[in-house]
Amino acid sequence: MRISRRTLAAAAVALVLPLSACGSGGDSGGSTDASGKVEGDITFQTWNLRANFKPYFEGLIADFEKKYPGTHVKWIDQPAEGYADKISADAAGGTLPDVVNVSPDLVAPLVKAGLALDLDKAAAIYKSEYLDGAWASHQVPGMHGTYAFPWYLNTGPLFYNKSLFKKAGIDPGTPPRTYDDLFADALRMARKSGGKVATLANVPTIEDFGRYGVELMNKEGTGFAFNDAKGVELLTKYKELYDAKALDPQALTATPESSGKKFLTEAVAMNPGSALDLGNFKKQAPNLYKNIGITDQITSTGHVNMYVMGVMVNSRTKHTPAAVAFAHFVTDARNQMSFAKKVAIFPSTAGSLDDPYFTKEDGTDETRVRIAAAKSLKNAVNYTPVLFSEQMKTALRNEVAKTLQGKESPKAALDNAVKACDQLLQQQG
Repeated sequence: MRISRRTLAAAAVALVLPLSACGSGGDSGGSTDASGKVEGDITFQTWNLRANFKPYFEGLIADFEKKYPGTHVKWIDQPAEGYADKISADAAGGTLPDVVNVSPDLVAPLVKAGLALDLDKAAAIYKSEYLDGAWASHQVPGMHGTYAFPWYLNTGPLFYNKSLFKKAGIDPGTPPRTYDDLFADALRMARKSGGKVATLANVPTIEDFGRYGVELMNKEGTGFAFNDAKGVELLTKYKELYDAKALDPQALTATPESSGKKFLTEAVAMNPGSALDLGNFKKQAPNLYKNIGITDQITSTGHVNMYVMGVMVNSRTKHTPAAVAFAHFVTDARNQMSFAKKVAIFPSTAGSLDDPYFTKEDGTDETRVRIAAAKSLKNAVNYTPVLFSEQMKTALRNEVAKTLQGKESPKAALDNAVKACDQLLQQQG
């Protein structure tokens, strides 16, 4: 499986794990002391990676066992389908592996059940090896601690059609960078094209509220807050775009595939994407390809969104030193760099993104996109709250749709979305 920005986003689905042991957190049942001798048998579980990366992981494990004689790592790989359910069943049955590949939303219920080791206590010496935003991504609001080593990252640059920008009298050399720029350019594009060209094909998601600078949750992690004045302001702007046809009329039902097609046919001027898309444009839409611009995601905070995967240590492992050492080994700079050269992902380790692989142009499209994404990842953050489930995403989307259709005011819609999400949040606990 090639891990593109989109795949990683899809992989990080926020499923609520129905854990039977909904405890109050903490590291019950195992030792938080990782300073002892690194020895013993441990299990390591990955998420749909064996098919394409078997030699990489077998080599990684062999290197670790050679470095620490007396250790043995058993590798388990689970399919993408039903991964959250499998973790939930193992957690409830006491069979959770020692070291587990997780995304932030999957780690949250394990933390609440007391099954995730707090790395701020057990592995604080390694913190400085990682990008700040990546280390913070597996922290859970209302709980003290960091509960997984950050592993691979992804983000997507934004593609834009220079020719459409030119036709609208907008300088293609200075694409929009903030939401204010975007809204001004989008309204102009719609006006100049008589409503035929939209700038965007998607309704705002929780990430957009984050990138706009909206406070998404309260500090305690007990409730959502995106219905504040800033949140209402963002949704009001999107309603304005929708009414002016600056937001595609089919945005309410858009999928990444349908948005991509709109961009391909030059009905939409901007769209997120990956290096894979560039190859596609080259084949299917040479005219578009000739006019492609690449820029950062739109943000009013100066920080783009990152998707992140992590490696968690089971707090009930019988071999804490070995489990922590292995989780760190998988995610250290050397091994992350090696993995990044096999698949379109980015290391979460500090300094790695300065490697020539992420900074030096070689004339290829893939490198061009990789360099743009790597640059923006250095200070990126994971805006999607770790407690924001798939059901919550649907609740927000439904309320946004009501506003765009003129059925509810932006304030009423966001109040209703926050109320629905808060109710779902209480059910998680």
